Amino acid sequence: MPDQPKENIFLFVPNLIGYGRIILALVAFYYMPYDPIIGSICYITSGMLDAVDGYAARSLNQSSRVGAMLDQLTDRVGTCGLLMVLCMLYPRWAILFQISTALDITSHWIHFYSSTSLLKSASHKTVDYGSSILKLYYTSRPLLFFMCLGNETCYTMLYLCFFTPGPFVLPFLDMGLFDLLFFVSLPIAIAKSFCSWLQLKGAMCAIADVDVEERKQLKKE
Repeated sequence: MPDQPKENIFLFVPNLIGYGRIILALVAFYYMPYDPIIGSICYITSGMLDAVDGYAARSLNQSSRVGAMLDQLTDRVGTCGLLMVLCMLYPRWAILFQISTALDITSHWIHFYSSTSLLKSASHKTVDYGSSILKLYYTSRPLLFFMCLGNETCYTMLYLCFFTPGPFVLPFLDMGLFDLLFFVSLPIAIAKSFCSWLQLKGAMCAIADVDVEERKQLKKE
């Protein structure tokens, strides 16, 4: 029998959606400093497609390590790009955006490395270490979606607030819609940063445990 044709992982539907997310993010980065309409539309659309590629991967049975890595990198780079713009728009608070960026990137990178390379988990969303809060964060899909949505809403609204407070939907509040959404979502963004810290701490401890076991084996030999 002739050999079966090799699957082209890079042409899986969820990965094609991922490439579209990257293009939209790049367009958003270009326009963000001076055109909040195009910048925010492209950025929000790229973020919304994050849920679409995951659904496509599950429904079409096209989950892959390439797709998981692409998804992680696009999420991290997208948020990082927005935070860079916020550093320009709000230089006084740049240190907070820089800390948020560093925590987000390092915690997810070390978690991905420890879960897939060392602990051999089937998915980077499988957590075998850390606190019950972190395990709930990754095992509850609605909670994970809520936290990510709140985090992105917080930063996106802060970006839009620089240009306009948004429509005044509540007459009794001297606050625009974008201002209101920012303050409502701010606690969620803070909570997600706390989860990132728990993720970083848990992953580092898991890697340290592997080191301890390997050193024990070397001493026995």
